[in-house]
Amino acid sequence: MSGHSKWATTKHKKAGIDAKRGKLFAKLIKNVEVAARTGGGDVNGNPTLFDAVQRAKKSSVPNDNIDRAVKRGAGLEAGGADWQTITYEGYGPAGVALLIECLTDNKNRAAMEVRTAMTRNGGSLADPGSVAYMFTRKGVVVVPKAGELSEDDVLLAVLEAGAEEVRDTGDSFEVVSEPTDLVAVRTALQDAGIEYDSADASFVPSVQVELDEDAAGKVFRLIDALEDSEDVQNIYANYDVSDEVMEKIDA
Repeated sequence: MSGHSKWATTKHKKAGIDAKRGKLFAKLIKNVEVAARTGGGDVNGNPTLFDAVQRAKKSSVPNDNIDRAVKRGAGLEAGGADWQTITYEGYGPAGVALLIECLTDNKNRAAMEVRTAMTRNGGSLADPGSVAYMFTRKGVVVVPKAGELSEDDVLLAVLEAGAEEVRDTGDSFEVVSEPTDLVAVRTALQDAGIEYDSADASFVPSVQVELDEDAAGKVFRLIDALEDSEDVQNIYANYDVSDEVMEKIDA
């Protein structure tokens, strides 16, 4: 997902694709394992697992790796870790608010890596609750633009499923709903024959900070450093970057 996305987890173009892919695979596999442990190993009966598996497949994680993760999570195969979720709050350059979700089997390591990445890249950790109030939990389904698909087509497909709005983010549409309507929205898209890239419960900011090229570069470097930690699973931020600034950064 592009860095100037209005919603969802912050992503942007980065170098070192192969190294990033390996870390992405590890994070997606953890999601699958935890979803299977929490709601059982039946993909059809566990919507969270279904979405975790679909996201892994769309990112080209090998099917064997996904199957083993499901079995570990469901207790059918040894080797599953005791994953724990921890959320850190903080501020980045230009006062950008950050929610950093970790999924880890070592709390001390996760805390140290997050703190190090923040302090070395112009960020600072904040007290619990000091940042979270700026975000609201929402269901977000990302639909890639393909063929003649229009915003109206997407809206028509999801309107009766509980969708609150459809946003055009440039290279995709984002369908926003209450988290409880996420499965219904995703299913409505499938029934309409519309492909989607991801369906996740995300944190959506209520207020956004517009960044210039300099500030955006600093924020992206901080996010890169945080994403280098295998314990960091998701990063939510309240920045907004214009298409013009993104083009300069990408160049």
